[in-house]
Amino acid sequence: MSVGAPRALASSGQKPITEILHPLSAAEEPLSVTVGGDKQEVGLTNGTPVETSSPASTSSLFNRLQLDDDLEADVRDPYADSTEMRDLFVTVDDPKKHVSTMETYITYRVSTKTSRVEFDLPEYCVRRRYQDFDWLRIKLEDSQPTHLIPPLPEKFVMKGVVDRFSEEFVETRMKALDKFLKRVADHPVLSFNPHLNAFLTAKDLNKRQGLALLSKVGESVKHVAGGYKLRARPAEFCAMGEYLDTFNQKLGTIDRIAQRILKEQSEYLTELREYGGVYSSWVGSEDELRRPLEGVAGCVTTSCGGLEDLGDNMTLDFLPVLREYVLYLESIKNVLRKRDQSQAEYEGRLEAAILRKQEDRTPMPLEVEKCQDKVECFNADLKADWERWQSNKRHDFKQLLTGMADRNINSYEKSQAAWESLITLLQDKQTEDKTSETN
Repeated sequence: MSVGAPRALASSGQKPITEILHPLSAAEEPLSVTVGGDKQEVGLTNGTPVETSSPASTSSLFNRLQLDDDLEADVRDPYADSTEMRDLFVTVDDPKKHVSTMETYITYRVSTKTSRVEFDLPEYCVRRRYQDFDWLRIKLEDSQPTHLIPPLPEKFVMKGVVDRFSEEFVETRMKALDKFLKRVADHPVLSFNPHLNAFLTAKDLNKRQGLALLSKVGESVKHVAGGYKLRARPAEFCAMGEYLDTFNQKLGTIDRIAQRILKEQSEYLTELREYGGVYSSWVGSEDELRRPLEGVAGCVTTSCGGLEDLGDNMTLDFLPVLREYVLYLESIKNVLRKRDQSQAEYEGRLEAAILRKQEDRTPMPLEVEKCQDKVECFNADLKADWERWQSNKRHDFKQLLTGMADRNINSYEKSQAAWESLITLLQDKQTEDKTSETN
C-alpha cells in the first residue's frame, strides 16, 4: 500500500460540505478558506435560488431553511429508514423523584422494543437517572471516537435560579433525554454499540471502569499528537468549521433576543393584567355599563392568556431546541479536533518514516498505514454523520418554526375573535339604548 498521500474515498452520494447552505444565514457570501497559504473561495450553497429579502421577514427565513417538502426529499438522510424497517424503538418517560438520606434525584423510565438478535427479549423497561445517560454518552464517545455523539442536556443548573426538581425543569430534561436516546437508537452504527445494549437492558451499570478507560485513551491521544502541528486541514473540513462558527453565532443572537423578548413579555403581561383588573373593578360603580366593561375585561383576559401561552411555548419548546444545537456544535467541533489529532499523528509518523527511509532505506512501517486508515475512517464517518446531522437539523427547525408560527396565529386569532365579539356587544348595547329612548 502506498502511504505517500491519503487515499481517495469512494463516493457515497452525499453532498460535499461546501454545497450546504447555512440555515440561518443573512447573506450568501462565499466562504473564504485558507489552505496551505493560498486563499480559496468555498461557497456554502446548494445551488437553490434564495430570496434576497430582509432576513427578519418570515418568508425569507423559511426560504433560507428550505422547508419545501420536495427539497427535503432531495436531501433526505441517506441512512433514514421507514418506520416499517426500523427494529429498535426507545422511549424515555415517567419521571419519578427519589428521596434518600444521602441525596435526592430523579429517575426516568426507559422502554425498549426491538426485534434484533443482540437482545435476549423483545421488550425491556428499566429506570435510569441523568448520570446513567452521561455514562452512556461517555462510553459511546470512547468506543466510537470517529462518530458524532448527540449531546445531552446540561447537567448543572444555577442554584436559586432554576429548581431542578420543578415539574417544568423535569419535563424539559425528560424530553431532551428522550431525543438523545432516540438519535442514538436511530444511528446505523451507534445503535449496535454494546454499551447501548447494556444501558437499555441491564439492571445495574458498571460505570467506573468506563470513566477510567476514557481517561487513559485521552491521555494517549494527547501524548501521540501533542508534539506535532497539523499542516493544513482539508478544505471541506475548514468549511465545516467555519459553518459551525457562523451557525453558533446565529443561534447565540437568536437566544439573546428571545430572552429579551421573554423578559419584556413578562413585564407587559403584568401591566396588562393590572389594566384588565381596572375594568373589572369599574363594573361595581357603573351598572349601566356593566356588560361593555365586563366585555373589555374579558378581552384583556383572553389576550393575557394568549401571551402567557406564547411565553410558555418559547420557554419549553423553542429555547431548548436552540440550546440543544449549541451543544451539538460543541460535539461536532470535538470530533473535528479528534480528526485533526489523527491527521497530525499520521503526518508525524509519515515524515519520520520518510526520513528513516532516506537514511537507511528501511520500508514504510505498518504503523503509518494504520494511521492513514484511521484518518480515512475519521473522514468517512464524519462526513456521513454530518449529512445525518444536517437532515435532522432541517427537520427540527422546520418543525420548530412552523409550530411557533401556528401558535402565534392561533393566539392572535383568539384575541381578535374576543375583541370582535366586544364590538357586537357594544352595537347591541347602542341599539338597546336607542330603543329605550324612543319608548
